[in-house]
Amino acid sequence: MIVSCENDIKQVQALGKKKDGVEEGKNIESLLSTGGKLKADLKAPFMLRYLFDTPRVEFPNTLHVDFYDSTAQVESQLFAKRGWYKEYERKVFLTDSVIVFNIKKDTLWCKELWWDQNAETFYTDKPVKLSQQDPNQPRQILYGQGLRSDQNFKNITIIKTGKLYNDGKENFINVPDSSY
Repeated sequence: MIVSCENDIKQVQALGKKKDGVEEGKNIESLLSTGGKLKADLKAPFMLRYLFDTPRVEFPNTLHVDFYDSTAQVESQLFAKRGWYKEYERKVFLTDSVIVFNIKKDTLWCKELWWDQNAETFYTDKPVKLSQQDPNQPRQILYGQGLRSDQNFKNITIIKTGKLYNDGKENFINVPDSSY
């Protein structure tokens, strides 16, 4: 009995070729610190780093970031299916099923989000959904167009809210009763 297989010669040759100006990495973990203090821990299964005129890093197969407070405790987390890091600007563009949440269980969902590492802020001008939990109130959900937040996700501002941004339905906000 004789067994054989046949490979496409072009595919075999392509296996050994290196892409000029592109570095690849697998099982990436990158720690970001400021002044010797851990600020963030980024993890991604795959990364491409383009070394052209404007260097950038692409995370085409998901990324996860843990953000830390001054005592090195996780205070918020981020997940996205794709992301691009602009090295010189120190900005990350996140897209496709972006989710950010903090230790208070406030959760943001959006399709696109910018993370400015210099300003330690998140922002977008795209539609957003924000779920917040006050310990003494029911969970509230807000829909809007555009958002600004600090990196620890404590101070959040939705730029435009209302029926127009929630398929014609009312947004609701729980206001604590002042008689407490």
